[in-house]
Order: sequence, then C-alpha cells, then structure tokens
Amino acid sequence: MTITQIHAKNPWITAFFSFSFPGFGNFLLHRYAKAFVLTAWEVFVNTHARVNLGIMYSLQGQFEKAKQVLAIEWLLLYVAIYVYGIWDGYRSSVDINKLYLLAEREDAPIKPYTMNAWGYNYLDKREPIMAAVWSFLMPGLGHIYLHKVIAGFFIFAGTIGLVYLSHLPHSLYYTCTGEFAAAKSVLNMQWTLYLPSIYIFIAYDSYVSAVEYNKLHDKEMVQFLRRSYQRPGFEMPV
Repeated sequence: MTITQIHAKNPWITAFFSFSFPGFGNFLLHRYAKAFVLTAWEVFVNTHARVNLGIMYSLQGQFEKAKQVLAIEWLLLYVAIYVYGIWDGYRSSVDINKLYLLAEREDAPIKPYTMNAWGYNYLDKREPIMAAVWSFLMPGLGHIYLHKVIAGFFIFAGTIGLVYLSHLPHSLYYTCTGEFAAAKSVLNMQWTLYLPSIYIFIAYDSYVSAVEYNKLHDKEMVQFLRRSYQRPGFEMPV
C-alpha cells in the first residue's frame, strides 16, 4: 500500500513542519499511525479552542478580540500536544538519521517489488516536479502518484472536508465574478487557515519523497548489479 523508507533528514525541518501543523513531522518520517493521531487531534482541539481565529485577529492587531474568541478550556489542552509534536519530530529525526547511517554501512537489503491480493508495488523513477504539481492542484494526488496510498487518501479526504467547511469554492466563485466583499464574507476563516500549511507541506513532502524514491531505486539497482555480477575479490579503484 505504500513505500516506506528511512533516509537522512534535517531535524530542524521536521520540527518546523511539526510547528506549522502537529503531525506533519511524523508524515515526513513515514510514521503514519502517529501522524494520523496528531493531525486529527490538532484539527479537533484547534477548532474547539478557535486558535486559528485568535491567530487571524492577532495578525490584524485586534488583540482584545483575539482574547475574547479563544476558548481557554480547550486551549490549555492544545498546548502540551503541540509542544510534544515539535519535540517528538526533532528527536525522531535524530534517531532515524542514526539508523540510516547503520543501514548504509551494513548495506541493508532493499525489496524492489511486492504483490498481493490488493495489487502490486515496485520501485521505479518518479518525477519530483510532477508529484509537487499534482499535490498543489489537489493535496493527496501527489502521494497517490508516488504510491503512498494510505497517506494519499487520508490527505485527499481531509482536504476535501476542510475545503467544504471553509466555503472556499464559494469564495473563489465570488472572486472570479468580481464580488470581493461577498468572497470575504462567505469564508469561514477558522477552517480556511488550515489550508496554507497543508498545501505548503504536501507539495514539499511529495517532492522530497519522489527525490528519495529515485535514490532508493538507484541504490537497489547498484546492490543487484554488484551482488549478481561483481567478483567477490574486486577492489574499487578509488
């Protein structure tokens, strides 16, 4: 159902995406169970605490209105999980980088093909730009293109729900017809403010995943050629 791998990552990038949206750091690390839980918790608690509305009013300089709109009883539940997501993303990246170095030195085997009753999956070359473009047009499609089926459908379904609740299609319609006041008034900003983080992360993750899958494909090919055709006593000239 997917291609899971470990590769070297900058822990600060993982922490940054965990900061922008709890759970995204674990998506980068291919730890999907934890990513789904943290992402669902972020949407649930953020919506009840009305954090996005507080952020919007704060950016507009309406600090009193921001304080009034926040639900303190939910906000206090939000903080611990939010900080944990950032800490766990950084810590996990450091540990996975160590595992990656061990796998490199031990020349760990790579499985290039699998097939079962659900279908088949195999390593091949993918276009990183194409993955990013599909993700930008509709989050989830880039991951499905990369055969990250479970993550792709989770992102796809989640984005459809957020777009529907934010009334973004209505706003785009009014914008195209020149009714800008109606376009602003129809938007539900609590739900709309989820979308920028999602679009930026999904495009980045699909692009990086395609690049790393291509490296994994080349590495598997090198392993096959060396084990099948290289003499055991061959010494590399460099």
